[in-house]
Amino acid sequence: MNEPICNRRHLLTAAALLGLHPAMAHAQSDAWPQRPLKLVVPGPPGAGSDIFARLLAVNLQEALGQPVVVDNRAGANGLIGNEAVARAAADGYTLLLSPSSAIAINPVIQPRMPYDARKDLQPVAQVGSAGVLLVANPATGLRSLADLVRAARAQPDRIAYGSWGSGSTGHLVMEGIKSEYGLVMPHVPYKGVSPLVADLLANTIGVGFVDIASPVPHIRAGKLLALGCTGSARGPALPEVPTLTEQGYRFDVDGWYGVFVPAGTPPAVVQRLNREINRILATPEVVQKFAAQNMPRPPLKSAEEFSATVWRDMDSWQALARTARLRVE
Repeated sequence: MNEPICNRRHLLTAAALLGLHPAMAHAQSDAWPQRPLKLVVPGPPGAGSDIFARLLAVNLQEALGQPVVVDNRAGANGLIGNEAVARAAADGYTLLLSPSSAIAINPVIQPRMPYDARKDLQPVAQVGSAGVLLVANPATGLRSLADLVRAARAQPDRIAYGSWGSGSTGHLVMEGIKSEYGLVMPHVPYKGVSPLVADLLANTIGVGFVDIASPVPHIRAGKLLALGCTGSARGPALPEVPTLTEQGYRFDVDGWYGVFVPAGTPPAVVQRLNREINRILATPEVVQKFAAQNMPRPPLKSAEEFSATVWRDMDSWQALARTARLRVE
């Protein structure tokens, strides 16, 4: 009879807590990786997480000497992709690049979570830190947050907004805006950013929150208008777009993208990944590419520092989600 997966996971975690002899850890680090790695993205191709994952994968496979294959698993605000990694073997060959909303907010809005992020996922490295964009189709005539508030007040329940899923950062922010200004605006959750951007371009839906990167070419081409961004600072690729805080609605909390592995992954592998990812993020070429995608210079944190960020932000974001009374729709 096969040993239950949960027992194997507990044994691996216990071994990690006990620690490895330095020579064993070094040998284990040298032996890994011996085959291709998979980097799971819990969103569709073209979304912000996918863009950053592919930039990272190209450089990571050169550093590790093995192919790094991006595997898109969209849906349920990242739940599908995140669960796939949480249930994967803890051998260092399955990685996850997830936005903060998929990690931090899902436990509040999902009636049943198929995994526990605190127990089943190990933070490895923070890849970026930024806000999200409020955008509109030019045909709406909206140019700012104030324009949207006036229009929504004049037409209660007539102006719908889109986000990349129930429980996404955009969903949370807009529900806060609605509460602050007394607006009635239906929410249309999409299965990822890419289909939402497509509908915004077609004016099928007039306004929505999207990630910081994927709409940049459309904004520069005048096909979409950026009304504002969340976070503590303006984006480097769109310095003309004011933050929501600058426009009177305070929301300067930064979201992040991060790399995770299944809990129980050998510590030597986690440290090697953290070291290689931080080295890649610090190169001028990658810093420039991230800036072109509207992502500020990525912070360089140890795995332990990123873990502290994740667990702290989980508490903060979940408190906001409860205040906004977010639920899966």
